Amino acid sequence: MSELVLRELDAAPPAVRDIVTAIPTAHVEIIRLSPEAEALARQYLADGILTINMFADAQHIAMATVARVDVLVGWNFRHVVNVARIQRVHRVNAHHGYPAIEIRSPREVAPDE
Repeated sequence: MSELVLRELDAAPPAVRDIVTAIPTAHVEIIRLSPEAEALARQYLADGILTINMFADAQHIAMATVARVDVLVGWNFRHVVNVARIQRVHRVNAHHGYPAIEIRSPREVAPDE
C-alpha cells in the first residue's frame, strides 16, 4: 500500500476505509515515493499517458512499478484501470527497464463471494 493511498483514505467514505483497515497488518507493506518513482511518474506525463491533473495516478503506477508489486489494484477506471493507458505504461516501463505491471480492478482480485 502506498503512502499516497493512506493519505487518500482520509477523505474516503467509511465503507472504503473499512475494507482497507480489514487487511491484516502482517499483509501490508507501505511503499514510499522514491526519487526513482517520481521520475518514472513524470515520464508518464511527458509521454502523454496521463496529464498533470492525474499526477497522483501517475505516482501510484510508478511507485508500484518501481517496487515491483505483483498487482496494482485501483478504482479509477478512467485514468488507471484502463487498457489503452496500461499498454502505454507497459511500453514506457519496458523502455526504462521495468517489467510490465498488472493493473486490475478490485473485482478482478477479490475472492468470489
